Amino acid sequence: MKKLLFTCIAAALFMACQPKAPERYTQNSPEIDTVKELISNYDSKSFDTTMYADTSKTYYNTKDNPMSPSETMDYHKQTDVNYSSRNFQEEDQEYEMVVTDDGETWVNCWLNWKGILAANSKEVTIPIHLTYQFVDGKIVREVGYWDPTEIVLALQQIEAETKMAEENTEE
Repeated sequence: MKKLLFTCIAAALFMACQPKAPERYTQNSPEIDTVKELISNYDSKSFDTTMYADTSKTYYNTKDNPMSPSETMDYHKQTDVNYSSRNFQEEDQEYEMVVTDDGETWVNCWLNWKGILAANSKEVTIPIHLTYQFVDGKIVREVGYWDPTEIVLALQQIEAETKMAEENTEE
């Protein structure tokens, strides 16, 4: 009986001393906090690139023509002229961090973006998926996907109406 008890205690101690495997999935991590800060910076139009590695590449709705961190911030500044306001909505935000089988660390987020077009006050809300690869606490790759159709069509309509109005005043 003592032998069985001793064996059970030894087995329990042995299992308790095993190194813990790294967490492969979580919804709380420093990397997620970095992405939340980046989203907050976007909402407040604080175009900070310190979260990115110098060699980071950003792909929005494409696999080609990546942008550098400074080009990404310039992209946001250029598109901002179309909106009287824009931000990610607080509700229904989802974040997760995964470590792949290859040891890569990625943060995925699903957000709803809302913008008010400056030219006609039209409100547009679109779901967006963003994913960020991290190395040593810095973003080395950002990929974003969303359907821009509603915005593109609205901007084309605004442009056509502006052109027609200009042509009518020339006559």
